[in-house]
Amino acid sequence: MPLILTAEQDKAIRAHGSEDYPHECCGFLIGKQSPEGAVVEKTQRAGNTRDDSPRNRFEIDPADLFRADRAARAEGLGVVGFYHSHPDAPARPSNFDRERAWPGYCYAIVSVAHGEPQEMTNWRLDDETGQFTPDPIAVDAQD
Repeated sequence: MPLILTAEQDKAIRAHGSEDYPHECCGFLIGKQSPEGAVVEKTQRAGNTRDDSPRNRFEIDPADLFRADRAARAEGLGVVGFYHSHPDAPARPSNFDRERAWPGYCYAIVSVAHGEPQEMTNWRLDDETGQFTPDPIAVDAQD
């Protein structure tokens, strides 16, 4: 199922990756699941709480996830996924990413090379195989 973003949301994720470079950025994808895919209503930045290796790892404080989920539900939405950057690395999930992922969510990864955002990909964890499978990103150009 595709991850459906507006052009503004796509731009915001990429900008966050550039701003936090050379560290990984991270955030929430807030929206709804639909027959067309995961429709993102808004993105929400989160702090990368990794202090031992923020250049190649990210971690979101569970309390931040709880607050984001509660606020989303109050608006009739939910956390449909997460995004993060890979500084000077491909937009492909690492083993670290896979080991911490949950089935049912979108995982958008933007590659940031020398501070400039590059390719962005979307992944879902297959519950049966425990592996990531790529899913498309559809960017709605009409903002």
